[in-house]
Formats: sequence, C-alpha cells, structure tokens
Amino acid sequence: MKTVKVEKAKVKEVRMVTYRREPGSPLTAKQRANLAELAKRPEHETDTSDIPELTDAMWKDAVRGRFYRPVKKAVSLRLDADVIAWLKKDGKGYQSRANRLLREKMLADKAS
Repeated sequence: MKTVKVEKAKVKEVRMVTYRREPGSPLTAKQRANLAELAKRPEHETDTSDIPELTDAMWKDAVRGRFYRPVKKAVSLRLDADVIAWLKKDGKGYQSRANRLLREKMLADKAS
C-alpha cells in the first residue's frame, strides 16, 4: 500500500464589511447642506433625460413594498403554551405569523 502526503490548501479568509445607518440617526452637516442645496433648485433645472417616462401600463402590476425587509432583532419572549401551540398549528413559520399579528395590532393602534 502506498502512502500519499496531502497538504492542506491555504484558504484566504474573505471578510465583508457592511455599513448600516440606523433609522433615525442624524445626518451629518455635509449631508444637510447637500439636501438644502438640492431643495433650493427649481424642478426644471433637474435633468431627467436619462430616466424614461413611466406609463400606466408599467404601473399596472406594481406592488408596494415588494423588496422591503425590516431589520429583525432577536428577542427572548415568554408566551403561554397554548398561544405557542396555536401559532405552530399551521406548521413552519410560526415566528413570522406572530410578528405579522403583532405588526397588524401595532399599525391599528397607530391609526387610532
């Protein structure tokens, strides 16, 4: 029997850096100045020649918020056993169902 020496390949670790601006974090002075300058400009000075006009046909299948994904935060929450059983009765996705129910209640409270 022949013995073969195997060397481990060196794998370069790839690190991804992401920057996230938290909702409600204040704008910098430079950002505020930029926005103020843009707000002063009359609309007719904005060049929109590279943007196609949108027709009603283009909007007919539009869906609001299709790609919106709110920031999720892990929490530990104690719920009654029967509430968990009720949420789990339809199978996978009980946490999403709980989130949807809470969101609907939250939005109803905000509207009133």
